[in-house]
Amino acid sequence: MALLDVRDIEVRFGGVVALDGLSFDVGAGEICALIGPNGAGKTTMFNVVSRLYEAQAGHVTFDGQDLLALPPHQISRIGVARTFQNLALFPALSVLENVMVGAHTEGKIGFLGSMLRIGSAKEERRLRTECREILERMSLGHLADRPAFGLPFGTLKRLEFARALASRPKLLLLDEPANGLTHGEVDELGKTIKHIRDEFDLTILLVEHHMSMVMSISHQIVVMDFGRKIAEGTPDQVRDDPVVIEAYLGTPA
Repeated sequence: MALLDVRDIEVRFGGVVALDGLSFDVGAGEICALIGPNGAGKTTMFNVVSRLYEAQAGHVTFDGQDLLALPPHQISRIGVARTFQNLALFPALSVLENVMVGAHTEGKIGFLGSMLRIGSAKEERRLRTECREILERMSLGHLADRPAFGLPFGTLKRLEFARALASRPKLLLLDEPANGLTHGEVDELGKTIKHIRDEFDLTILLVEHHMSMVMSISHQIVVMDFGRKIAEGTPDQVRDDPVVIEAYLGTPA
């Protein structure tokens, strides 16, 4: 059974159709990539799954639950986390504190307890311990107590992953994670994505333009154009699909 099942999703902004009957599914433990030209609707699909956008039609089922029936604030609690195209870290906070921000949905004392500081010290100690463990598993433990400001861009990308992992997701949405990285850093990023998939038992939905990385790490690729799916399959199947070659990868000379 698919962990994520997307069926006939339609999203319109006024007269603009951003998603037009999009359907695909992602099996547990897979890395699935959404690719396509700019404006194809890839990030719009991410925003539907993370409940930033409302769909006018269709269904999204996650781990047996109707995702579109849930309010946005519950998405993280049921096991969906995401990163964004642009880093949204807190430069003045330590690396550890940035990761702890991502663990807020795992807190057990609630808003009132936090305001009254009932049990908050015990809660903070627990979260610090868990987030330090995540940093160690991401090879960032040695940076835990230093500010995020001034760290190399590739390291900040891994920090953003660590923050997303702090909410203990089952599904991780990565929105153009290679954006702004050098070729060498992109190669390292591909290894990191496979590592966190294995290390944290994740399913990953990826939007990315770096085709070499997509082809090397994905189990399944969904190709989009003008809000519609034009192809789907393994990297080899997509690479050789004439429709994909014409619409996105480039017509052979």
